[in-house]
Amino acid sequence: MAKAVVTAAVVAVAVAAVLELGLVGANFQDQCDITWEPQNAKMTEGGNHLTLSLVSNSSGCMLRTKKQFIYGSVSTRIQLVKGNSAGTVTTYYTSSIGEKHDEIDFEFLGNETGKPYTLHTNVFADGVGSREMQFRPWFDPTDGFHNYTIFWNPCMIVWFVDSIPIRVFRNHSEAGVAFPTQRPMYAFSSIWAAEDWATQGGRVKTDWTKAPFVAEYRDIALSVCECSGSGSAAGAAGADAASPTCARGCATPDHWYAAPELCQLSEKQLRQMKAVQLGYTIYDYCADARAKGRPVPPECALKQY
Repeated sequence: MAKAVVTAAVVAVAVAAVLELGLVGANFQDQCDITWEPQNAKMTEGGNHLTLSLVSNSSGCMLRTKKQFIYGSVSTRIQLVKGNSAGTVTTYYTSSIGEKHDEIDFEFLGNETGKPYTLHTNVFADGVGSREMQFRPWFDPTDGFHNYTIFWNPCMIVWFVDSIPIRVFRNHSEAGVAFPTQRPMYAFSSIWAAEDWATQGGRVKTDWTKAPFVAEYRDIALSVCECSGSGSAAGAAGADAASPTCARGCATPDHWYAAPELCQLSEKQLRQMKAVQLGYTIYDYCADARAKGRPVPPECALKQY
């Protein structure tokens, strides 16, 4: 009994450390490459501070981690574009490379001055997406930095904002629901133009006289199971699955993120998430399918928490 209590305490401390940035020594300069429009990115403070700029409707910017991984936690702090950000999309997400890709998304859809951002989440598994949930932030994401974390283990995916869980997507592969378990992912950050859909369904366009639009990032924390699959060097050839040995090894419970205690939210986390979802959800793909009489995805009837 005492050993179990100690183990649970160690896991809790590990999770708290992962979700709270500031004690992490990793930085963008050491951990990442600029893979699109590097002239629109700038690193300062020894690589701990990053800006990504959107200059025109064809010239944004993208950053990608050097590491590929299966499972773990990736975090960064972001201050979104100030003022009129209509038509802009700032992102923080993980994704595999190649066909039938896996992806876990945070996307921040800009708006007119004085109107709130949309916090957009989605998950793709085996190339299947359309699992969107959207929220209005309960804070001003342009006033100071806020911590965004993607936690991914063999049991579930959790999206955190300032250490508060806002959404869970559970592994129900035994019920035929695709879940990312095989393809190594990179973590990405980007800013790009999407005025045809991003703000009020495309009704509000980007005011390019306000360009450049600048998103700021501070610090990056990667506590992951590094897993170099064929997607890193041979991704262009279309193969993106990790070796079976690596995928199985990253799923074993000796890794902190795969501890049994982390297969569900704590009671406190569950209360926090329900409060956010009750007060700030503006779109839920499950509810939308039911309301419009479309086929409801099978996971919508299964336990997520």
